[in-house]
Amino acid sequence: MKNKILLRTNVFVCAVIVLGFIITSITSYRANMGVFETDVEHVSDLAADGIFYQIDSIFTKPVNVSLTMANDNLLKEFLAEETSRLQDDTFVKSMRDYLHAYREKYSYDSVFLVSAQTNRYYHFNGVDRIMKQDNPENVWYYEFIANDKEYSLNIDNDEAADNEITVFINCKIRDRNGAVLGVVGVGFRVDDLQDLLKEYEQEFNVKARLINPQGVVEISTQYTGYENVNLFDNPIYQELKDRIQDDRMADQTYWLDSAPGREYVVSRYIGNLDWNLIVENDTSILTKHMRQSMIRGILIICIIIIIVLFTITTVIRKYNERIIELTTAREREYYEARQEAAKQLYENIYELDITHNCPVGESTERYFESLGVPEHTPYDEALKIIAAKQIKQEHRQGYIDTFSAQNVLEVYEKGIKSLSYDFMITNDGQNYYWMRIMACIYFWSEDNSVRMTAYRQNIDQEKQQEKRLFEQMQSDPLTGIYNKAAVQELICEMISAADNSSEYAFIIVDIDDFKQVNDTYGHSAGDFVIATFARNLKKHFQEEDIVGRIGGDEFAVFLKIPNQEWLDKQAQVLSDGLRDSIMTDTGICSVSASIGIAVYPDMGADFETLYKNADFALYQTKKNGKNGYTIYNAKFNS
Repeated sequence: MKNKILLRTNVFVCAVIVLGFIITSITSYRANMGVFETDVEHVSDLAADGIFYQIDSIFTKPVNVSLTMANDNLLKEFLAEETSRLQDDTFVKSMRDYLHAYREKYSYDSVFLVSAQTNRYYHFNGVDRIMKQDNPENVWYYEFIANDKEYSLNIDNDEAADNEITVFINCKIRDRNGAVLGVVGVGFRVDDLQDLLKEYEQEFNVKARLINPQGVVEISTQYTGYENVNLFDNPIYQELKDRIQDDRMADQTYWLDSAPGREYVVSRYIGNLDWNLIVENDTSILTKHMRQSMIRGILIICIIIIIVLFTITTVIRKYNERIIELTTAREREYYEARQEAAKQLYENIYELDITHNCPVGESTERYFESLGVPEHTPYDEALKIIAAKQIKQEHRQGYIDTFSAQNVLEVYEKGIKSLSYDFMITNDGQNYYWMRIMACIYFWSEDNSVRMTAYRQNIDQEKQQEKRLFEQMQSDPLTGIYNKAAVQELICEMISAADNSSEYAFIIVDIDDFKQVNDTYGHSAGDFVIATFARNLKKHFQEEDIVGRIGGDEFAVFLKIPNQEWLDKQAQVLSDGLRDSIMTDTGICSVSASIGIAVYPDMGADFETLYKNADFALYQTKKNGKNGYTIYNAKFNS
């Protein structure tokens, strides 16, 4: 009887313990999977952000260089003279040297020019070939000429450089009437970008691809657009095809169920390229290992319980302690790995509990104290203290609005899991530099709170480079004043902002008989005359006035005027002041200018009308003998 009772007791105890262990293991497994998936999301989002900003930075420069070359008057003059000098080796050499100079200056693998008139393909080594429409290698050119884009990207083999697979940035060259004169561009090898993606894949254990709007993989560690591999042909991505293509420009994240496990996918839109960055983190292998580990644990515990029942209490206690220890160690391992990977990219990293309005962990509290925040200060108050002490005045409110606890909770409810803000910051109260904060928002299941991990990155060099490139894009390379595209854009902006009571003068200035300067003294002297004339012209106007070069020897000015009587007097002063004798290397060159003026809004309320009427007034000045000025009058057209 006792044996039966003991047996029943032992069986009952064993059953309860086994069942309890199974329940504990499943609960622990689910908790570990929750922590694991949260870390997968953080690491994948961090990798996507890092790749996004580096790819965007890499392509900004060549796009701007191609646009600068497309607005270079030297290229336009070359294309205008091309048909008359096809057999002139010196003429071709000048273009080869021009393209070679750009290649050497910016270390590109390829720099080229295609003429729309002759379909000649000029390479930095000379004339490479004639672009024939029936050649499949030339499809990119004819498709680009036919569409309305000003620049585009394509990946192809570079026939003029040992057929290396190359990323080309192509830009249209247009004349004053908007007609396409040709295509200019630069190229660099794909393997440089593949190496970048490979570094992130190895460091973060992810797969990264750049795809075009149709889903073709333009760049990955395995493929380029040259192989024409479509990501959406993979059955796993079929369900994402419509979601990505319907809203390509939005940042999107997905969890996908695949045969062996789950995959986390991040989609980022790169505007400069019109491509999407796809980052994939496959958790199937680790998920499988975790399941096998759980099953082995159950079997081992069951065997131990059956064999040594008298030690069951001790075994269970130790096993539970081991489960807790393993869970804690795994969480710590994932957290430290994420922090270590992030430290290589960012200046400071700190974690915040948004729901409870406080910092998380001693390191974050110490970091806030180093910024002048008293101990135990609520997060919202700490944010305002940091803003007041370190952040430049014009960026403070944006900084507070972006990272306030209320805003973070609101964007998280909308499904947004990341925030970013660029601002200027100081450490000494005097010298400011650019800083970017990127934050990942996630749900912490242990206390049902919304948390945020913030990363601070010094981007001062990046901002300074953007500023320099923007100024280069707007400048005429010969004179240093605004180029034609910048002049038109700035004038249109001033007209849009003008009130009804304001008057502006649109002035076109043309150097009289400039062709004789080139013919008599040479083109080098002609360039010197244009540069000297531009400096003289600039001296007659204020810093806020728009002064630019819109043609070979033609300039435009746009300025606010008090009245037309004042304009008439200043026009005479300008005409007198532009008469000059310029000493060149080949002799003294006497110059004067013809001036045409139209007044906004009486003589035109938009750029095109003002330009047309000022140009007509300029024609009247030349008709009257040049070396003077004419203010447009509607009677001219009657």
